Amino acid sequence: MSDDHKSWIDKIGDALSREPQDRDDLLELLHDAHQRGLLNRDAMAMIEGVLQVSHMQVRDIMIPKAQMVMIESESQLKDIINTIAESGHSRFPVLSEDHEEIIGILMAKALVTHRQRSNFDINSLIRKATFIPESKRLDVLLKEFRLNKNHMAIVIDEYGGVAGLVTIEDVLEEIVGEIEDEYDNDDSNALIRQVNDQEYLVQAQTNIEDINAYFKLKIQAEDIDTIGGLVLKQTGYVPKQDEIIILPDFEVRIVKADERKIQLIKLKRPC
Repeated sequence: MSDDHKSWIDKIGDALSREPQDRDDLLELLHDAHQRGLLNRDAMAMIEGVLQVSHMQVRDIMIPKAQMVMIESESQLKDIINTIAESGHSRFPVLSEDHEEIIGILMAKALVTHRQRSNFDINSLIRKATFIPESKRLDVLLKEFRLNKNHMAIVIDEYGGVAGLVTIEDVLEEIVGEIEDEYDNDDSNALIRQVNDQEYLVQAQTNIEDINAYFKLKIQAEDIDTIGGLVLKQTGYVPKQDEIIILPDFEVRIVKADERKIQLIKLKRPC
């Protein structure tokens, strides 16, 4: 039996004889298993994601209210269908007539049998919304999603106001990485989506070359491949959600990030 094999068996024996003292102890053992080929890279990444989720709160990954695609309860059917088609989402919070509260969740598939009806009533189609605090842990939320067979929750702040929303996909992506669906576009420009004349939603992994091509810029960044990496180089740390960073060509607002990486940013070009 090789020395390396004995060393690994010794470590397993140590792990069985005592519980890991903390999360770092457990990760060290798992990383050693990965380096020795006992865990592949994907399995290791998923385990790290599971451990990360147990320490994260909803506020860390929620889609902020400003980025939510919502439907007004008084909207005409054709306008609702247009909103669904443009966003590609499958579930939508529905606003009350005074726009002061969310009265439920509309599922896109619920409109299929109503598209040709003249007596359309959105109130007969919406489902009860689930409201959760920003402080709820993600592992607890995932369990509740599974038990209640729910896929979306509205996040409220300490004053009871709407802070954002979170979906089961958002939680799962923290464990398994980004999940693409049938609405995701494969071309490079799908990583950049224009919001208005000045603002663009950009995936953090977008290559700087693609940024330069799209915006007709000449950003030079040694040893940096992505726009997210450029932001990290500017700050020296992983910025938090809603943090604003000023770059030479853009104002950057962090839309989605966790403790490990930036995921989604909003670029604002100067007037």
